[in-house]
Amino acid sequence: MRILLSGIVGSTAYGLAHAGSDIDRLGLFAAPTEQFHGLHRPVESRVTTAPDRTLHEAAKWCRLALSCNPTAAELVWLPDGLYEVRTPLGEELIGIRRSFLSERAVRNSYLGYATQQFRKLSSRDPSDRTSRTRAAKHARHLVRLLRQGLALHETGELRIRLSDPERVRDLGERYADHPEQAAGLLADAEARFDRPGVLPAEPDEDPAESWLRRVRLAHLASPA
Repeated sequence: MRILLSGIVGSTAYGLAHAGSDIDRLGLFAAPTEQFHGLHRPVESRVTTAPDRTLHEAAKWCRLALSCNPTAAELVWLPDGLYEVRTPLGEELIGIRRSFLSERAVRNSYLGYATQQFRKLSSRDPSDRTSRTRAAKHARHLVRLLRQGLALHETGELRIRLSDPERVRDLGERYADHPEQAAGLLADAEARFDRPGVLPAEPDEDPAESWLRRVRLAHLASPA
């Protein structure tokens, strides 16, 4: 296994980290090409704690990115200072990041995940104070996902670092106690997603296919 691209994601990348926040890492790796020709395919994801790190095999990451999975997509839009591993092949992937985007997938993923967060907020028992911290986290995710998804839809750019993290924290606290107030934010976002954006109807898979073939050629054999 060789890591091609890896960096710090999550609350640290968004600017929402606080004292005691976990540092989350995300990356992608290339499995030796020969491993794809045996009885069992190589492991596609490796997840560890201490440190908190998720690594996806190159092909799996590409599939996630083509579906505009918000978590996977972050990896190729990070601020430069948050990358910890950045190989030439990883650099190439950053260079083709816009080819993974499509209007329908961005809407489905970002609006869909935000709606899930809203449902979690709405189903919380207000008398259960132990879930209050978790509810605020759901609310912050809701706000962030809508902002990022709309930025992609309207500008074609994924903005990882929030311009006003304190405002997002304040909204998280408010929506945790009054989830009904987040309904308007969700409705407004849905209306904006209904308007024409800048993204193509479908992603362009050719650059990803070409990149992945170069990855396989570069990793034909297992390391000695």
